[in-house]
Amino acid sequence: MERVLANKANYLSKLGHQITIITTDQLGRKPYFQLNEQIDQIDLHINYTENNNQGLMTKILDFPRKQRKHKASLEKVLQKIKPDITISLFDHDAAIILKIKDGSKKIAEIHFSRFKRIQYGRGGLWNLVDRWRSKQDLKTIKLFDRFVVLTEEDKNYWGALNNILVIPNANSFTPNSLAELNIKQVIAVGRYDFQKHFDSLIRIWERVDKQNPDWKLKIFGSGPLESELQQQINDAQLQHSVSLERPVKNIEKEYLNSSIIALTSRYEGLPMALLEAQACGLPMVAYACKCGPKDIITDGENGFLIPEENETLFAKRLLELMNSENRRREMGRKAFENSTNYSEDRVMEKWINLFTELTAKK
Repeated sequence: MERVLANKANYLSKLGHQITIITTDQLGRKPYFQLNEQIDQIDLHINYTENNNQGLMTKILDFPRKQRKHKASLEKVLQKIKPDITISLFDHDAAIILKIKDGSKKIAEIHFSRFKRIQYGRGGLWNLVDRWRSKQDLKTIKLFDRFVVLTEEDKNYWGALNNILVIPNANSFTPNSLAELNIKQVIAVGRYDFQKHFDSLIRIWERVDKQNPDWKLKIFGSGPLESELQQQINDAQLQHSVSLERPVKNIEKEYLNSSIIALTSRYEGLPMALLEAQACGLPMVAYACKCGPKDIITDGENGFLIPEENETLFAKRLLELMNSENRRREMGRKAFENSTNYSEDRVMEKWINLFTELTAKK
């Protein structure tokens, strides 16, 4: 989400638009991705994340206080800068923004799917909270001037809304060359957490490694499950072929040094890893999770869609690509051709048209 936001903000700033990015939990950190100097950055110091490791009751009791502080601080900023357009990335500010009468048109933009909250897999009281919040999401987004989702698949899950619009993420970069697809390496990219389901990928690799031990799997990311994933690799004695790699800013180089991308997510919005990989000409193997892979991959053409949790078939498809360089090249070529649908100019044209439409109605 941060990469997508930075790319869009930089694109609009270069066109002369005045952009302000307002955060709540920056904690003095600089943006991971470089922003144009003309972009204003304001942090409200709400710090929702300080309760991340607290219990449910602590979060429930403290959340209203933080929301009150958030609304007061955000309203002060918006009344000062008087934006034409205010966009929520559908986090803690979604309901707040609607209550602030600053004259701006309000857009909600979601980077996950309709089922994001209930796909955490949490039980007990947390499960009830997740389901309640999922119902509240629908009530909230109906009040925005426009609601932007990333895929046609996800649009259908939200039902018949008169304010919904599909605008996908754009390619993060335009590579100067394409992957040669002759390096025996599979790449995966994402946070080490429940969503990305890398434990499944490691189990899949156990099957793959038995037949192709000379291939490597590199998983780029960081997150709370890193130690558990490393222990799983150690227990399976896969240290020779599987490695957990730190995040890198020049991820393009890592795609170009790979021959296949694997995605085992439980849920997505529109996975940037697939967009980036296909821009580099990599064939893709992914679980057909909600949402995103089915919008990007045409099964058997630019990659393979695997029924969720079917680790046997996932391994079979990986081996099929590993054992045929011609097959990899054929799929990689079609993947690159498909990437043009997500060019930055094409995607940003959709955003600019939306802004023009909304401001014309003011």
